[in-house]
Amino acid sequence: MSIQLTEISKTYGAQKAVNAISFEAKKGEIVGFLGPNGAGKSTTMKILTGFIQPSNGSVLVSGINVITNPIEAQKKIGYLPEHNPLYLDMYVKEYLQFQASLHKVDKVKVAEVIEQVGLSVESHKKINQLSKGYRQRVGLAAAILHNPEVLILDEPTTGLDPNQLVEIRELIKELGKDKTVLLSTHIMQEVEAVCDRVIIINKGEIVIDKPISELKTDAKQVIRVTFDYKLEEQFIKRLPNIKAFKNTVENNWILTFETTEDMRPVIFDFAQENGLKILGLNTENKNLESLFRELTTQKTDV
Repeated sequence: MSIQLTEISKTYGAQKAVNAISFEAKKGEIVGFLGPNGAGKSTTMKILTGFIQPSNGSVLVSGINVITNPIEAQKKIGYLPEHNPLYLDMYVKEYLQFQASLHKVDKVKVAEVIEQVGLSVESHKKINQLSKGYRQRVGLAAAILHNPEVLILDEPTTGLDPNQLVEIRELIKELGKDKTVLLSTHIMQEVEAVCDRVIIINKGEIVIDKPISELKTDAKQVIRVTFDYKLEEQFIKRLPNIKAFKNTVENNWILTFETTEDMRPVIFDFAQENGLKILGLNTENKNLESLFRELTTQKTDV
């Protein structure tokens, strides 16, 4: 395995940012690493790249122990952090040549990478003259310059316009053919378009780790319903096949059912039996975005 995390925890005082998480990723796999703000994503990626030490657990990158041998492990990693650190007074080509010298990479490679990430027109400009989207490209170019086996991308498409977005997605997919890519983003469509597998972390723990293909075939449906009266939770729990529920505003509920049966007639019968009127009802597609909301905001399981 190119990435292997085993029982990794990180504690800051009384706060446990990451709680005994484990996962693996192999060569040729693009893994979406998702979670709400504060879930532990950035902490995990910093541990994986050797920037911070875990409180417990082990981390291997291409078989190298990141904790005991971070420098050798980092040679196998290309990392684009969320806040892209660049020397703004340097020219694009100059900056990448500097990065090449740090990695002991032939400067001929710089021209190849500039072309690969679509920076050819901008390569003679200073970085501070570039748009945010082009600065992201410079960061991505620096991350892949030394041809790493593992590529870790934290919000790589921030600031890109729609055309640039498509180009970078295609580049990530191409890179993922012979590398292990761990991609963190808040854009669910990006994960569905690029990734082979999804890991969702919430409150420092992994709540799901599945291939995209399996998520699309999960037998679940989400129904949003508004009643004319505010119900207590114990009434909602009476609904058959209910997996999770959330009271959003006033009398509006988001209900998740674990069944392929159409639950709308069941909800109508439920309302009639309890003397309720339905003011609104609609189904939501069970896509990655709704699954993400369910796993990271749901009030309870039943």
